[in-house]
Amino acid sequence: MKLRVQLQCKNLHEYLKELSPDVLDRLYNHPATCLAVYRELPALAKNYVMRMLFLDQPLPQAAVSLWVKKDSQKDHDECVSVLSGLRLWHTQHLQGGLQGNVLNPVFKDNLRIALLGGGKAWSDEGSSLGPDRHARDVESLDRYAMERWEVILHFMVGSPSAAVSQDLAQLLTQAGLMRSEVGDAPCITSSGFQFLLLDTASQLWYLTLQYLNTAQTRGMDLVEILSFLFQLSFSTLGRDYSVEGMSESLLTFLQHLREFGLVFQRKRKSRRYYPTRLAITLSAGISTNSSSTSTSGMGPTPGTGEAGFIVVETNYRIYAYTNSELQIALVALFSEMLYRFPDVVVAQVTRESVQQAIANGITAQQIIHFMRTRAHPVMVKQTPVLPSTITDQIRLWELEKDRLQFTEGVLYNQFLSQADFEVLRDRAQGLGVLVWQNPAHRVMVVTPHGHSETALWWFLGNVNLSAQLWKDSWWMELEGGGATISEDIP
Repeated sequence: MKLRVQLQCKNLHEYLKELSPDVLDRLYNHPATCLAVYRELPALAKNYVMRMLFLDQPLPQAAVSLWVKKDSQKDHDECVSVLSGLRLWHTQHLQGGLQGNVLNPVFKDNLRIALLGGGKAWSDEGSSLGPDRHARDVESLDRYAMERWEVILHFMVGSPSAAVSQDLAQLLTQAGLMRSEVGDAPCITSSGFQFLLLDTASQLWYLTLQYLNTAQTRGMDLVEILSFLFQLSFSTLGRDYSVEGMSESLLTFLQHLREFGLVFQRKRKSRRYYPTRLAITLSAGISTNSSSTSTSGMGPTPGTGEAGFIVVETNYRIYAYTNSELQIALVALFSEMLYRFPDVVVAQVTRESVQQAIANGITAQQIIHFMRTRAHPVMVKQTPVLPSTITDQIRLWELEKDRLQFTEGVLYNQFLSQADFEVLRDRAQGLGVLVWQNPAHRVMVVTPHGHSETALWWFLGNVNLSAQLWKDSWWMELEGGGATISEDIP
């Protein structure tokens, strides 16, 4: 998906590489984390790890380089870069000045446990609590997960019936998906509109990343909640698990996951919970950061919804053949609703509706992209898909809001001569800091960061000029020229 504004959504490896070595080593103390990281490695990197998993001595780098053909050296270098960035293997000096590679011992031991068994149980199953009288089947868990996730999306588009907790509303604001001003209700931003165009897996991982970035400010242990997330990804769908032994931090995190739709817990104080499909597939779709990934088995993706339901006419009418409240709310972000029937809504694209959307941070390109990617199959057959009169007019309405472009600057005026003005203007142009000039009135504007350098150059130039005039007038006085210092020095 190509949009003018791109969400910066890291994949799993990019996120882990930014963590400190101490945090990574603590993460690798959990077998579930090691298995999740291994699962998302490139195929060649997995091969390297398996070859070295049961070696206790460093392997010479010359031997490692023989594992690939000469024409695959680029793949080998990329593999080494991934493994080194994740601190999965280290370089050691061998006898004779050689260098060798060895797997991270903590990662190696815990990956062995994950693959071969042993160690403590990752989580306690709910069987110790006895049978659940309110047990949930897979179908009801899927339905619950999508309902909870759609509440978040409805809140973003301003549906009056959608309500979320204050923590989640604050997270959406911190993530840049919504903005809130004093006295006004939160409204969606340009990034938030693009967020709604992503599939569920990408939406979920992006919001999870934002949550993890604020975990420590919430007083949570990042390693603890990351390890719990990875454990959830290896849970069995439809099976209940016990909360016994969880810390207060994890219990709070569990309530946040409950609001995201990642776990089902009948009551806040319930001693058991059910991971949903969203939690189990979380780490399975986070390594690619692709908008084409879909959450299998979940039905239509909430963020993208049904494909091909919009008809746009040259009279600026939109016919949306859908009964999805979310899709109707998305269309209402940039149009005025006229009529609503059981399976279709009629809207009008107007100057006021488009400019209101632009004022909320949605770009004209995003509006056009939304209508084009959801065009009805009948419209897809025509070229162009959307009438050019509509797309051109939406862009023109956006340009109306961009007639003035504000740029900070420092004003220079009251030059004593045109020559002084031109000298300083040329200097500012040479430095690349000139914003605007008016030679007739001897006025110019430079950027704030270029002001200090421009002013310093002008000051030093005048000091050197004054010193030179003083020297010339001194010699003129000695030679009887009749000039004085006060007359020659400005």
